[in-house]
Amino acid sequence: MNLHSLSPDAASSSDSCNALPEAAQRVARLLRERGHSGHIVLLAETGRTSAEAAAGLGCAVAQIAKSILFRRLDDDAPVLVVASGANRVDEKKVAAQVGPIGRADAKFVREKTGYAIGGVCPIGHAVAPVTLIDADLLALDSLWAAAGHPHAVFNLSPEELLALTGAAASEVALREPGE
Repeated sequence: MNLHSLSPDAASSSDSCNALPEAAQRVARLLRERGHSGHIVLLAETGRTSAEAAAGLGCAVAQIAKSILFRRLDDDAPVLVVASGANRVDEKKVAAQVGPIGRADAKFVREKTGYAIGGVCPIGHAVAPVTLIDADLLALDSLWAAAGHPHAVFNLSPEELLALTGAAASEVALREPGE
């Protein structure tokens, strides 16, 4: 496993060759302000997909708290779904909770979150999203979420995810009949 782990203090050091990207530094500050350690891990390879992130971290794909952004059709509001990396999001379940939704393109994601696709953090968005947390994440002890950059992640518990986002857990996973 080839990881670079940086404390928030090291991240702000300008002479560190492993300094965090600017967006990840912003996430580290936000995490500290909200009572989290702000400890960010840089993956040697991209963490754009749940499988890539899990492989880089040596954890289960289910432990990746992936952030997926939708666009609510009625008012163009961002809708953030933080789902287990092992799950596909059921758009019908999301729409039943927040109203009709559509796909968000890269421009919408950047404008509404301040992050690029593959690095969307669950917190610190440019426009506060309507947020839903996959209830399946609550069964896990430890999660990894994007920290503002496709190579940056941070570790947290499901309880910390709920507290940091202010969102409640809900049923968003696509289930096959009989599951």
